Amino acid sequence: MKPKEFQELLDFIAKSGLAEVSIETDAYKVAVKRDSVVGTPVVQTVHAPVAVAAPALPPAAKPKEETKPVSNSEDKYLTIKSPMIGTFYRTANPEMEPFVNIGDMISKGQTVCIIEAMKLFNEIESDLSGRIVKILVENATPVEYDQPLFLVDPS
Repeated sequence: MKPKEFQELLDFIAKSGLAEVSIETDAYKVAVKRDSVVGTPVVQTVHAPVAVAAPALPPAAKPKEETKPVSNSEDKYLTIKSPMIGTFYRTANPEMEPFVNIGDMISKGQTVCIIEAMKLFNEIESDLSGRIVKILVENATPVEYDQPLFLVDPS
């Protein structure tokens, strides 16, 4: 799903007044629930797609931006990427511990961070199991669609 399509979907859901919406495809799963008292969105869960290697571009296509090649020592790691544009948070609120730290073991479906987009707090869940090797984004910073967030050692 492209960021513009995702944004249009969020706008439609916000205007619809529905209390709960769940959409699932082969590529993603989105669930939006509203607080029944206030009517504001509470949590949106997105199962982030995990990319091991970038797909080959056709000869006529140009990449959007240059990326640094991953060093040989990092070739064995998998990447958890951002499924949307927004602000990256390692914790649910400032007083809490981060969802994951370097060296933590994670399992499939475990929340690894939150990305806020349009005042919706999206819990990003891992699609893989392994050990967090590197956190690639600073807390409370903007992230782009498909930007690498974590390096995970699957072994």
